[in-house]
Amino acid sequence: FLCFICSVTNKKPAQASITKVKQFEGSTSFVRRTQWMLEQLRQVNGIDANRDSPEFDLLFENAFDQWVASTASEKCTFFQVLHNTCQRYLTDKKPEFINCQSKIMAGNSILHSAADSVTSAVQKASQALNERGERLGRAEEKTEELKNSAQQFAETAHKVRFRWNM
Repeated sequence: FLCFICSVTNKKPAQASITKVKQFEGSTSFVRRTQWMLEQLRQVNGIDANRDSPEFDLLFENAFDQWVASTASEKCTFFQVLHNTCQRYLTDKKPEFINCQSKIMAGNSILHSAADSVTSAVQKASQALNERGERLGRAEEKTEELKNSAQQFAETAHKVRFRWNM
């Protein structure tokens, strides 16, 4: 089983790489097969833009590598991640994407949809937090009122008791 990883370091400047790993049957670990720096990528070939297939080729500076994703959908996701990573981290020579479905390069990619979902979730969580904060504020005010009322009751009870003992 082969898997591919597009990774970016947190060093300054960031370094992006593409790593091909293999998982052997019966094993949970992966073994790194090959790794290239993103700058070495020259061409991404989807093989056939009119057909959903998991096969694709990557052409690097000094290497040509044939790949097979688990599914056509996984290939599409990888292409979108790869395309967006190239747009973000490569300033000079960006690789050519050929024979790829147009949805891969479309502005409304899976990554944008995911970002929109995350933004929406953050907004909902923020709203829920604000509402909870308001409820807690009201609860604190009510608690303070009850505390004051209890103190007044205790003082009155103490005075009444003191009067009865005289």
